[in-house]
Amino acid sequence: MNQKKSFVLVGGLVFILLLNSFCFSEPAERKDIETLRNTGEVFAEIAEKVTPAVVFVSVEQEVVQQMPDIFFGDPFEEFNDEFFKRFFGQPFPRQPQRQAPRKQIRRGQGSGFIISSDGYIMTNNHVVEGAEKITVKLSDSRELSAKVVGTDPETDVAVIKVDANNLPVVQLGDSDKLKVGEWVLAIGNPFGLSHTVTAGIVSAKGRSKIGLSEYEDFIQTDAAINFGNSGGPLLNIDGKVVGMNSAIFSRSGGYMGIGFAIPVNMTKYVYDKIMTEGKVTRGYMGIYGEDVSPEMAEHFGVKNRKGILVDKVIEDSPAGKGGIEKGDIIVKMNGKTADDWNNFRNEIARMAPGTKINLTVITNGEEKELSIELEAKESKAALAEAGGKEAKQLGITVQDLTPELAQQFGYANEKSGVIVVEVDPSSPAADVGISQGTLILEVNRQKVENTQDFWKLVKKAEGSVLLYIRQNTQQGEISRYVVVKFSK
Repeated sequence: MNQKKSFVLVGGLVFILLLNSFCFSEPAERKDIETLRNTGEVFAEIAEKVTPAVVFVSVEQEVVQQMPDIFFGDPFEEFNDEFFKRFFGQPFPRQPQRQAPRKQIRRGQGSGFIISSDGYIMTNNHVVEGAEKITVKLSDSRELSAKVVGTDPETDVAVIKVDANNLPVVQLGDSDKLKVGEWVLAIGNPFGLSHTVTAGIVSAKGRSKIGLSEYEDFIQTDAAINFGNSGGPLLNIDGKVVGMNSAIFSRSGGYMGIGFAIPVNMTKYVYDKIMTEGKVTRGYMGIYGEDVSPEMAEHFGVKNRKGILVDKVIEDSPAGKGGIEKGDIIVKMNGKTADDWNNFRNEIARMAPGTKINLTVITNGEEKELSIELEAKESKAALAEAGGKEAKQLGITVQDLTPELAQQFGYANEKSGVIVVEVDPSSPAADVGISQGTLILEVNRQKVENTQDFWKLVKKAEGSVLLYIRQNTQQGEISRYVVVKFSK
């Protein structure tokens, strides 16, 4: 057989094999379709199983709206203006007519998920905060009144309850076992569209410095989340809750592919504390810190070492009592490497007051072991109570200026003062332009270092108080004095 005939024979055999494969074997495309079909069926099963335990939360709050002053026209307006400008150098002084404040109902909405058959529901704090009326709509269209059992603004988690029994419930998973790249589903009520299901993957874990809450450890996902999804569950492919959908990153106000969910392990901690103690207590150490960069490590004499640099130690705090100093570098906590400030403070916050921790610290290049006994950290609610009647009369809640808050609100160069974290919209403070994020530096011409100083000085005032404040506005940073009268 010559070479030409051999080539033709081999070619023919290859053609027959390919034809046989094409005609009698299952196409690759068919297998892919089957895989997609199976994935879709898993999603459908999860939605069918969990949707009955997801609720629509609507809230109402009565707010007082300050109305602008009215200036009525005057037929002799031009003549009066010309006369006053010529003889007094200014226009005719007009007396405005004051308008009485108007009351209006502010409405909001969100989602939640039932975690006990007797009506306990978890949602976001920002969904129910300040609400005077909360209505929960179940999947069977029943509408029930709900009450707040407890809230934790520091993590943006709240527990509410409806008066009902034998309700469907979700299963809680373990967010620590969640991996980047895993499939997740989000169920909620975006824009009031009841029980909407979206799918995506876990894009990242441990997201912090977003500026949404004090303790951040967000799961990032590309499952579509929109307005109204807040408080709804993020589920793994086993149908278990691994997170609480809370926020999105958006330049338009709509979905842009980046959503954030609170890890379910964090929400479980908050729920357990609220149910057992009626409030959330956290361990408190009393330092502000940051991650050690390679440049910092070299300057502090710990080249090629990672850790947490102590920027500030609060006076009389557990850290101060235990021997921690500014400029120390914490490299281990209870034998585990400590190299992420956000994770470190979250771990401390999850420990009970009275817990003793062992730290490995580098001071001036020398390593030493320290033991610290944690105390209880004051919550925002406790801070408001610390102000007593004065807090209610002014209408604000304040918090110590931390490096995180300074960065969040644009006061990186300030080391002292208090940040306004909550403002009653109908309060005297709101009337003079104080808003969330306002930095208060002085009270009655005296410098303020922290919340203790602030309330001590405010309590000494009578009738009104002079505040020196700093604010970041669209026109830039402004500093000014304001007088706030105490409400009666």
